[in-house]
Amino acid sequence: MSSTSEPLGLAADADPATAKKWRDIKVITLVAIAHFTSHVHIMLLPPIFGPVKEAFGVSYTQIGLALTAFNVASALLQTPAGFLVDRIGPRLMLTAGLLLGAVAIAAVAVLPGYWFFVIAYALIGLANTVYHPSDYAILSATIDPKKIGKAFSIHTFAGYLGSGVTPAMVLACAALWGWHGAFLFAAGLSFAVALLIMVAGGVLPRTIARPKASDRSAPKGDAKVGLDLLLSAPILRNLLFFFCLAMANGGIQTYSVVGLGEIHGTPASAANIALSGFLLFSAAGVLLGGIIADRTPHHEWVAATGFACTSTMAILMAWVDMPAVVLITVMSLGGLLNGVIQPSRDMMVRAVTPVGSFGKVFGFVSTGFNLGGMTSPLLYGWLMDQHEPRAIFMIVVGFILLALVTAITRAKPQAKAAWTH
Repeated sequence: MSSTSEPLGLAADADPATAKKWRDIKVITLVAIAHFTSHVHIMLLPPIFGPVKEAFGVSYTQIGLALTAFNVASALLQTPAGFLVDRIGPRLMLTAGLLLGAVAIAAVAVLPGYWFFVIAYALIGLANTVYHPSDYAILSATIDPKKIGKAFSIHTFAGYLGSGVTPAMVLACAALWGWHGAFLFAAGLSFAVALLIMVAGGVLPRTIARPKASDRSAPKGDAKVGLDLLLSAPILRNLLFFFCLAMANGGIQTYSVVGLGEIHGTPASAANIALSGFLLFSAAGVLLGGIIADRTPHHEWVAATGFACTSTMAILMAWVDMPAVVLITVMSLGGLLNGVIQPSRDMMVRAVTPVGSFGKVFGFVSTGFNLGGMTSPLLYGWLMDQHEPRAIFMIVVGFILLALVTAITRAKPQAKAAWTH
C-alpha cells in the first residue's frame, strides 16, 4: 500500500510480527511528536499576550489579528496542502511544514515591526496546514486497520498534551529569556523535530500508492478522487461535523470561566479548576476512545453517547448554580466523554475516504476546525459584550446536537465499497 524503508535496528531475520509491531510504534511515535509540536505552535501566543502587546504598542484586537491570519491561512490552504500530500508524499510535506514553522516562529522573535509579526503568523498558519493531511495519510496507510483507532487516539492525545504543556513552557522560557526567547525556543523545537523526521523517518511512507484500476477497491474512474470527492455528501457531512465540534469546544474552552462568573458568580479559581478538569480528562478520554474505536464498527453511536453527555453538561452549566466540587466533577466527566468521541470522529472520516486520498480528505474536513476557530470568538465574544453568557452555552448545545444528528444519520459505508479502507 505504501513505499517505506525497513525500520532501523531490526535484524533481517526478525519475526515479521515483531518487526511490524516495532515499525508501527516508530511510525506512531514520529507522527505524535510532530502533532505535539503543531499544538505548541498554536498555543505559543496566548500565554504572553501582554508582553507581546506592549512590545509592539498595539491593542489586544490588533494582536488577535495575528491569530486570525493564522486561521485564515490554515482554512484557505489546508485542502491544497492535502492534495500535495497525496501527490508528492506525506513525509516530505511534514518535514517542510516543520521547517517553515521554525523559520516563521524565529521571524516573530527577531524581525521588528507589527506587520512582520502578522505576516509571520500567517506563515505559521501555512505551516500548520500540513499536519492533519500528512499525519492521517501516514497512519491510514501504514497502521494495521485493527489498531488504527488506537493510533488515531495517540495522535490526538499528543495534540492535547502539546496544548496543555505549552503555557507553562512558554511562561518559563519568557521568565528566563523574555518573550523573544520563548519564540526562539519553540523555533528550535520545530527544527529539532524536522531533523528527527529526516534522520529517523525511513519508516514513514514517501508516497501513498493508489490502488490500480484492476483492484476491486479502486475508485471507478477519476470522478471521485478530486474536487468531486471533496464535494460529495459524505465528505461535506464530515466537514460540517468538524465545524460543529469546533464551535462547541470553542464556547466551552474559551468562555466557560467568564460565562460561569457572570451567570452564577462562580469564582474564577473554581471555574479554572473545572476547565482544567475538562481538558485533562478530554486527553484521557482520547486514549480510552481509541480502544473503543477498535472494538466497535458503530462509531456514530460512540459519538452520539458522548454528545448526549456533553450537551447535558453544558445545560447544567448554564442553568444550575453548582457547588465547586460538583462543577469540577461534571466538567471532568464531560471532558472524558468529549475525548472519547475524537477517535471515532477520525474513524468516520477514514471510512468514507478512498485509498490515496487521505491527505486531501483529512485536510479538507479539518478546515472545519479553522472555520470554527474564526467564527466562535466573534460570536461568543459579542454575546459576552451583550451580557448574554447563558446564550453561549445554549448555542454550544445546539452545535452539539447538530453534530449528533450529523453522526447518527450518516449513510454507513458498505463492507465491500471502495470507501471502506
